[in-house]
Amino acid sequence: MDMLSGASFQRLEGALHAASMRQSVLQNNVANVDTPNFKRSDVQFEQLLRQAMNGGGQSAIIGKRTDTRHIAIGASGPIPDAQVLSDKSTVFNNSGNNVDIDSEMTKLAENQLRYSLYIQQLNHDVKMMRVGMGK
Repeated sequence: MDMLSGASFQRLEGALHAASMRQSVLQNNVANVDTPNFKRSDVQFEQLLRQAMNGGGQSAIIGKRTDTRHIAIGASGPIPDAQVLSDKSTVFNNSGNNVDIDSEMTKLAENQLRYSLYIQQLNHDVKMMRVGMGK
């Protein structure tokens, strides 16, 4: 059975992967806060997913049509992958480093909350499937 291969599970899987990747990238930023000429990085996923869902860009998500009278939603294409981007345009201190420790710690806390939310949603969805199957 492919119950866990639907579009919502694929988006949730992508979000979990992005949150995990973002945690590693933010930890790397914090670890290099005093490294001269280090440039901070961040993970871009939510913007790419939003663009894909709105039909912007080449890969858009399509809604499932169970009847030919339904209105088509989006266009066909895969769920976008998270991307790591480096911020080379700013300098935060005289050493050429652009890591702001307060900002990074705030982003770490926000990312932890997002990850927890995604896990709770995944657990809820699986529980609802189990209830629906009568197990």
